[in-house]
Amino acid sequence: MYEKSDALFEKSKQYMPGGVNSPVRAYQAVNRNPVFIDSAKGSKIYDVDGNAYIDYVCSWGPGILGHAHERVVEAVQKACEKGLTYGAPTEKEYLLAELVHKLMPSIEMLRLVNSGTEAVMSAIRAARGFTGRDKIVKFRGCYHGHSDGLLVKAGSGALTCSIPDSPGVPADYTKNTLVAEYNDEASVEALFQANPDSIAAIIVEPVAANMGVVLPKEGFLNSLRKIADKYHALLIFDEVITGFRLSLGGAQEYYKVKPDLTTLGKIVGGGMPLAAYGGRREIMEMVAPKGSVYQAGTLAGNPIATTAGIETLRILEEEKNLYDTIAASAEQLADVVQEAFGSRVCVNRIGSLMSVFFQEGAVTDYASAVKSDTGQYAAYFNYMLNQGIYLAPSQFEAMFLSYAHTKEDIERTCDVILELAKNNVI
Repeated sequence: MYEKSDALFEKSKQYMPGGVNSPVRAYQAVNRNPVFIDSAKGSKIYDVDGNAYIDYVCSWGPGILGHAHERVVEAVQKACEKGLTYGAPTEKEYLLAELVHKLMPSIEMLRLVNSGTEAVMSAIRAARGFTGRDKIVKFRGCYHGHSDGLLVKAGSGALTCSIPDSPGVPADYTKNTLVAEYNDEASVEALFQANPDSIAAIIVEPVAANMGVVLPKEGFLNSLRKIADKYHALLIFDEVITGFRLSLGGAQEYYKVKPDLTTLGKIVGGGMPLAAYGGRREIMEMVAPKGSVYQAGTLAGNPIATTAGIETLRILEEEKNLYDTIAASAEQLADVVQEAFGSRVCVNRIGSLMSVFFQEGAVTDYASAVKSDTGQYAAYFNYMLNQGIYLAPSQFEAMFLSYAHTKEDIERTCDVILELAKNNVI
């Protein structure tokens, strides 16, 4: 059933660490070899062995319209005919920036980059340059890319010095990163009381989606805004996942909280490698060549990725029922999972983002998320995969729905979930 995938995986391990170019793709958390994808269209992906799957990963989020949307593909093909990259300004960079500002007014000025990691790294540099301060506050369980200063976890408490979360990251790189607890404003306040004049910014995933989907409790994001203002620090929303997915204006529109800086990725490039950071004009004017905070990139804002981004955002604007439609599909799936497994699972959902945690009780932060039974999740994943349902190969990743998922796709998925529970597979 997976012979070609298995063979490709063995060959890949000769030339790539673990046979992959991003760790989660190795499927280690679900105790199997990965499937290698050959093509994708609409709500489906197809592997090299000819197996078809209903896809709930959607390339980790950017596929909100589904795979290979005709308008996006056609626009990209036309752009390719004019050349792939120039390393010089194009009108499309301006058009995309203008469109992003229209949809997210807090982004008065932005800079296009190539990845979410680069966007976050650059936004923090701009925040430090603007405030003249070195320290930042992040939250345990929130992932902001793999740059050295952010690849950290808390020590024995929220006020301890952060230690690197990976070999190869010098402790000096993380000494200015303070770690608070998600959904615990008191832990943030304590860090600021201990460092009242040295914290440049708070950075947060407004909806955490890298310890599984964990929603902010009521008032939490507003409390961060108030704390940042109180101590003259900046508030950065990492909307790499939530941007243009929770709503057309992202989490900041959904929750009506205005950050000083925002990082974007995934959907902003329409599936192509593209990301952005931006915010208040006076902060962004610190960035070179206008200011002295340096950041650059040869492929930043290249004409192919900007074309995909512009077309995707235009479609999202035009499809007035899109967000309600995909949220309703996600709600249907969430209800069936809860019905099938009862108190054995916690289902967290907001809009088209969803996670199934195999544990009893609510999941509200990192500590509660990691109580989940990863072995049960692995069994759940493997059963679903073998039935043609493609989920995230990790308990601690999000499930994404797209506008391309049909009523039949959702019903088929619900049937498989109910069958799994009925047969006591896990």
